[in-house]
Amino acid sequence: MTIDYHPDLFAQARRLIPGGVNSPVRAFQAVGGSPVYFKSAQGAYLMDVDNRQYIDYVGGFGPAILGHAHPDVVSACVDALSCGMTFGACHPLEITMAEKIISMMPSIEMVRLVNSGTEAAMSAVRLARAATGRTKIVKFSGGYHGHVDALLVSAGSGATTLGCPSSPGIPSQTTQNTLLAEYNDLASIQSLFDMHAGDIAAVLIEPISGNMGLVLPEPGFLSSLASLCKKYGSLLVFDEVMTGFRVALGGAQSLYDCQPDLTILGKVIGGGLPVGAIGGKSELMSLLAPTGPVSQAGTLSGNPITCASGLATLSYLERDQQAIYSNLSDFSCRLTSGMQKIADRYEIPFTTSYAGGMLGFFFTHGPVRNYNDACQSNPRLFQTFFHAMMAQGVYFAPSAYEAGFVSIMHTDIELEHTLDAVDKAFQAVSQTFADSLHESI
Repeated sequence: MTIDYHPDLFAQARRLIPGGVNSPVRAFQAVGGSPVYFKSAQGAYLMDVDNRQYIDYVGGFGPAILGHAHPDVVSACVDALSCGMTFGACHPLEITMAEKIISMMPSIEMVRLVNSGTEAAMSAVRLARAATGRTKIVKFSGGYHGHVDALLVSAGSGATTLGCPSSPGIPSQTTQNTLLAEYNDLASIQSLFDMHAGDIAAVLIEPISGNMGLVLPEPGFLSSLASLCKKYGSLLVFDEVMTGFRVALGGAQSLYDCQPDLTILGKVIGGGLPVGAIGGKSELMSLLAPTGPVSQAGTLSGNPITCASGLATLSYLERDQQAIYSNLSDFSCRLTSGMQKIADRYEIPFTTSYAGGMLGFFFTHGPVRNYNDACQSNPRLFQTFFHAMMAQGVYFAPSAYEAGFVSIMHTDIELEHTLDAVDKAFQAVSQTFADSLHESI
């Protein structure tokens, strides 16, 4: 089952924009049909151009932790906007923003604001190489750190969705210093250190993987990884673009009590506006220009509207953090456990996980520990599920390899509606599953 939600708009877009989209996952290639076009968002809901309403579990792929158009955030943006959209110069809000981030993440003593997670990852790689004098970077299969040439190897997110885990246009020389390890597999890390002990500048990891679907670190994995990095003199870089201020106020590093050398941030710290950041100890961060020799710059870095939006978001989270994160975690737990019970009743291969305001599910028998396990998820079952949920006004990401997100505006009303929709959707999924079993005989 595939549906063309707004074929006229998509046809027009394809004449003007490559593939009709400005980010590949939006093209609905993984689920079939043409994409839905939204015109507004409020709280836990999206509204499409035909005035159909959907409960939103994408949340802008993470930043909308307060829900859409939260009045505190809108007010802060309007106030900042009235003073000018960009200065190309210093302003007080960027200082306040830096203070706020540093106060919430103990591993960060200094922070540089940039414009995207991709830009932050690119800068982290450059900084790590400069600080260590080494060239090689370790990343994990299925980990996505933006479309940085050196890191677009065995990438998750849209790259997995579209079946192209790397990209033309990237010379082999660019990726020859990128080493691949397996998530939750310390032996794969150890073997890389055994072969390249003196040449690994950094290990770059999503502490909770959100770009091959949601995959949690196994007990002790992150702390053991930190110990290995320390032993071999390599920097540990946490990509918390998704998890930062989303799974806990101090990010995944606070949940697992593991402090990296460098942290990459994005999404929530912009409150829905374009943003990225890189932070770490002062001695490392001081290597960035102008105090150090490592080049990094950006015309819109520290944009005042973005800073205002991010500050309003972080300040709200900080005011009642215990209740907010407890409620987010409780909602995610009840949603995923409810989905699992329904799947079990229909005898559909299915497994779920969650962390704070993030959740994930796979149409495969668990557990899912790494990229290889994630790729066993049945795309045909997900496609059926996705469109069946859309028909009942529930919007998940149009990819089986994206995490889901909840906000403080998701309540028992949305939970009840969602689980009712899941039950109806799994009736269709059950038929698809039965058909696929019959076809395989």
